[in-house]
Amino acid sequence: MQIQSRLSSFLDTRTVDRTGRIDFGEIVYAHLSDRLKGFGQEHLLQFWHELSVNEQESLAAEILSVDFEQIRQLHQEFLSPEAVEAIDISQVEEPLSVKPGESTRFSQQAARAVGEAALQTGLVGVVIVAGGQGSRLGFEHPKGMYPIGPVSNATLFQILIEKIRATSDQNGVRIPLYLMTSPATHEETVEFLASNDRFGLSEEDLHVFCQGTMPAVDMHSGRLVLKEKNGLFFSPNGHGEMLEALDTYGCLADMQQRGVEHLFYCQIDNALVELIRPEFIGYHILSNSELTTQVIRKQSPGEKVGNVVSVDGKVQMIEYSDLPEELATARNEEGSLKVWAGNIAVHAFSVSFLERVASQADALPFHFAQKKVPYFDESGSTVNPTEPNAVKFERFIFDLMPLAQRALVVEAERESVYAPLKNAEGTESAQWVREQISRLNGEWLAQAGVNVEPGTPVEISPLYANSPEELTSRKPGVSNNSYYA
Repeated sequence: MQIQSRLSSFLDTRTVDRTGRIDFGEIVYAHLSDRLKGFGQEHLLQFWHELSVNEQESLAAEILSVDFEQIRQLHQEFLSPEAVEAIDISQVEEPLSVKPGESTRFSQQAARAVGEAALQTGLVGVVIVAGGQGSRLGFEHPKGMYPIGPVSNATLFQILIEKIRATSDQNGVRIPLYLMTSPATHEETVEFLASNDRFGLSEEDLHVFCQGTMPAVDMHSGRLVLKEKNGLFFSPNGHGEMLEALDTYGCLADMQQRGVEHLFYCQIDNALVELIRPEFIGYHILSNSELTTQVIRKQSPGEKVGNVVSVDGKVQMIEYSDLPEELATARNEEGSLKVWAGNIAVHAFSVSFLERVASQADALPFHFAQKKVPYFDESGSTVNPTEPNAVKFERFIFDLMPLAQRALVVEAERESVYAPLKNAEGTESAQWVREQISRLNGEWLAQAGVNVEPGTPVEISPLYANSPEELTSRKPGVSNNSYYA
């Protein structure tokens, strides 16, 4: 057994039953008990003697995977957070940014040329975070499998992968995709992509890797939550885990081997994301930026998006829940919001920057999320709490911002780049996303001289045209079929 090999050093404390055989379950129990007592976590073994050998193995493996000292320290931080200084409004400034229609040090044409050159010479790769499930949508599968095409019913996976393929074809180069899953979505994602031939992406260019997990703890006692007699409650530890997982799964090494110097980052739920547009990559390179962030202009002071700002010369993000109302409503002389840049989780990273930060232990801080977590109580019953009872620990990728020596913000038009699938109804629902895809593709057709009746579902495959300019060059004709493939 795997557990036997991991505990071989403890065989000198073995227990022998009346037949003279080694009772390995008791050896493991004794070792785990000693380990857990020092951290007040003995409750994890309360059902040990009711478990089968396989169940004991499973529980032991989970316990051995936990860094209990780290968990204790994190819970202490949660209970006694250091005093957080109030944000000084006078120190919050607009980050260095490129805005649509404004002249900058670099023209759009120059940025496009540099971005195209980087693409054509294989300097650019893509990472997509796809660990979430569609539970809030009533879809108990990886969210990337959700059919969202307004005409074709193409999934999010298909749409985003075809955008990568389209850019690859346009530039005559293979662009690698590093796709991060979670334990809840990994196997189903791998099977789905394989059964669909990776939507035309070569096997060598797709690297699926899985983010790690952290155990949840009772918010008051710090004791780990048992989800069943032989299992702890684990949850994904945030998209900031991408940094460690890229290194662990050899993705950073693969980038080095390929000569990839810049990495485009996005999340799977944004159907309108402009994947690796040359201008965005070009601004990133021309500015010698280590981390470039695409943002949209906020529609209201309280819009629920992260707020990208500059404080003491460092770009950073303030979550909407942490933004003081006085700062959220502050305006410039001309009346525009002082804090205007909304984060949409689209970035470009210098690979050398990621390598540098990955080598630093605990470079990204943990955040605490109070959640309602079902648990197995001492009587052996499952309890479904009505109020938050546990703390989850997560790392977020936006905490890389202040670590970058040079960072840039690029503003984009919301209607062209942002349509996330998040809700079951209303804004950011599946119907709303389909409407946004149809609207934008209809605008592209209108620019190309094709009249589209209002309300007509329209969808343009990225493999047909990946930009309005490419569509115009194709001179599309009016078709009874509103899907251009």
